Amino acid sequence: MVDVTIPEALRQQAIWCTAFDSPFTAALCDIMADDFEAGGIIADLTQGWMTHPIQDALALRLAGALHAIVLTDPDGSLAQVWPQQGRAWSMAEAWPVARATLRERESWARAFLKSPPQTNEVRRAMGLWPGLCAAAEAFVGPMDVLELGASAGLNLSMDRFHYDGGSWQWDSPIAGPRVALSTQWMGPAPRFPDHVAIRNRAACDQNPLNAALAEDRLRLRAYIWPDQPERLERVNAAMEIAQAQSITPEKGDAADWIKAKLAARAKDALTVIYHSVFFQYPPQAVRDAITHAIETEGARATPAAPLAWLRFEPGGILGHAQQGANMVLELIEWPSGRRRVLAELDPHGRFVHWHGA
Repeated sequence: MVDVTIPEALRQQAIWCTAFDSPFTAALCDIMADDFEAGGIIADLTQGWMTHPIQDALALRLAGALHAIVLTDPDGSLAQVWPQQGRAWSMAEAWPVARATLRERESWARAFLKSPPQTNEVRRAMGLWPGLCAAAEAFVGPMDVLELGASAGLNLSMDRFHYDGGSWQWDSPIAGPRVALSTQWMGPAPRFPDHVAIRNRAACDQNPLNAALAEDRLRLRAYIWPDQPERLERVNAAMEIAQAQSITPEKGDAADWIKAKLAARAKDALTVIYHSVFFQYPPQAVRDAITHAIETEGARATPAAPLAWLRFEPGGILGHAQQGANMVLELIEWPSGRRRVLAELDPHGRFVHWHGA
């Protein structure tokens, strides 16, 4: 029995969207809850939804469907009332058009809702790239990286981004599309040793997206909240880099995939496994299998082939005190077994409280 109703899930998402600076999406979720309770199109589209609407991110599926329509029909009636490119908006004006559009495209919307949301928050690299550099600081040699739950693998190109922490900056020496990241940085500046470079990169996801495919690019863009155009700019630029590098995450179970990759890992390199806002989603048995595979390989690590595990996750899932909606960036290293919290961060990378070494 699902213990959360669909209107409750929609209103909870509205609270989260307000906290993450998307007043438009918050207002949209609230009015969709009202529509459901009035027996409108939202009730029709979600009729028979048997699983947990919060865990299923049903609110984001609905909002993403509407944004996808806007993106594919930029001259259409819905696009004219949506907050594209910073345009002022009124929910009293936008919702009647949205409601009519969903009714007209009800069959398409039902199909869109069947797939879970796919996001690839590029600004998480504000923590991940300094974290990779911290892992590689003591090893003067090549680095191979493996990402779990990678979606389209956009952050596999984090060594090609530009970073602005206010008191410090780091720019990739590699020419190409520019992904400009900034954040509210607190604490000492991170260290970026000159020798740090990614040699090989690979990733997996249960339902990976491919930035070279138009349908997948649309899905990634659709889940960006439309009143946050700077996020859309970042994901567009990151998709260009992913296409240029032919990055395509592999489809597979994370536990099986990481076990196979670690069994074949290079013996002349630092291997870093990392993930962000992923670890709470697999069942406990899968998390335990992932942990066992990594710790088992960690016990075999040597100074010539060290191993590191970089985790950008809710503190509670990592055994730390949970600080609201904030995340913890934790690094575990082998053969030393050293474990340290590098930072507390916002899930969207809006702030980083860096501790470092």
